[in-house]
Amino acid sequence: MTDLNRRRFLEDSMFAAAAAVAAGSVTQALGAEEAAPQSTSPIEKLGVAIIGAGGRGGDHINNFASRQDVEVLYVCDADLRRAEGRAKEVTKKQGREPKVVQDMRQVFDDKSVDLISTATPNHWHALTAIWAMQAGKDVYVEKPVSHNVSEGRRMVEAARKYNKICQTGTQSRSNAGMKAMIDYLHAGKIGEVTLARGLCYKPRGSIGPREDYSSRMPAHCNYDLWCGPAPLDPLSRKNLHYDWHWVWSTGNGDLGNQGIHQMDLCRWGLGVDNLGRGVVSYGGRLGYEDAGETANTQVSIHDYGDKTLVFEVRGLRTDKLKGADVGNIFQGSKGYLVMTSYSSGAAFDPEGNMIEKFQGGGDHYGNFLNAVRSRKVDELNADILEGHLSSALCHLANISYRLGEKVSVEEVKARLGDSSENQETFGRFVAHLNDNKVNLEGTPLNFGLQLAINPETESFVNNSQADAMLTREYRAPYVVPAAGQV
Repeated sequence: MTDLNRRRFLEDSMFAAAAAVAAGSVTQALGAEEAAPQSTSPIEKLGVAIIGAGGRGGDHINNFASRQDVEVLYVCDADLRRAEGRAKEVTKKQGREPKVVQDMRQVFDDKSVDLISTATPNHWHALTAIWAMQAGKDVYVEKPVSHNVSEGRRMVEAARKYNKICQTGTQSRSNAGMKAMIDYLHAGKIGEVTLARGLCYKPRGSIGPREDYSSRMPAHCNYDLWCGPAPLDPLSRKNLHYDWHWVWSTGNGDLGNQGIHQMDLCRWGLGVDNLGRGVVSYGGRLGYEDAGETANTQVSIHDYGDKTLVFEVRGLRTDKLKGADVGNIFQGSKGYLVMTSYSSGAAFDPEGNMIEKFQGGGDHYGNFLNAVRSRKVDELNADILEGHLSSALCHLANISYRLGEKVSVEEVKARLGDSSENQETFGRFVAHLNDNKVNLEGTPLNFGLQLAINPETESFVNNSQADAMLTREYRAPYVVPAAGQV
């Protein structure tokens, strides 16, 4: 922890009472038994820098600036106007104005910063975290933790090499309701669970036509810094912010945006701690043509031998499945369990009668801060290793999808084989597209490569083309280290 000089100590004492009021609102919302305890000593206050001032950055600010045991010292964003706007929110919450910068490297050089909390676009997550840990900072990193498989493993290596605490932003792992459901599954209460289904049924509209919008880049945004590790390509969509999710060079589609939460819960519920032995994914960007590249309708199938993980993304209008739209369904031999949010759900018998209900939140940021103070990685609810494995599943599915070919509906059915589960999922997939007036006769689907995986090496079996997509070419000086170079 940073040693504070006398002046800083006195200032912290003056502002402690005001910060405690804001922190109390967080505790009340969570329930006293679920909120992590906060240190009231100004000497123990931790300095945090928020990097990335968009939507998730706002959540980071709301949580950290509302606490009495940390102080937000910096808000950093390549878009200076966004950073300045968030800095005003910080000042209002904690009573002291943070510094505003565009280049995160200025933050890493400041010894008063103990923690980095990053909510940048996906393509910046890994390098931000690695640079921060190399500079001696602990890190809270948003999901997905990486833009590709190799980045996630490098983050794990950095955390272990530099003895840093690195928390993944999959907050469900700190929620009491989710923990209770996972314990219920693992106790065998719905029998043997061999199928986990993740759902991301989240309607997404067109992001507009593909054009060169570079001339519209505002002067207050440093586009070179914004792109960072990604190619410095012309802006091909009308909105720089948020719509980067749907472009491969910066995002991972809704599988890696919203779906990573449910992917993580699938893996947690199944109790699997590797990348499985195979993956195949199919779908398309269907219903409209726009500047987006990622699939808006996608099914991914992960093979774990005696267990299967199926993930469904639907970006067009859709009904729920067993009461869930963004959630999970675990099928057991004695019933099933449905997770319907980040913190609630229910278990059912085979006839669909509810037999148990679960609900309860938690304090994911508090869990991170407790581990920072204890220096015990095993106290983290979402250590970077968990984040890497769950994020990597999203990346593997997208690799399969991107290496696929356009085929007819009948050909998809044939390639899925005689698995009743696969055929049932595809039947609902087709019905969904028909409901949205997608002409499947004139719109072939993209069927991905069936890829075998070596979970020990986190690479593909005898497929150099797929292996090349486990990482990317980086633009100097924004280079994520290769294996052995962290």
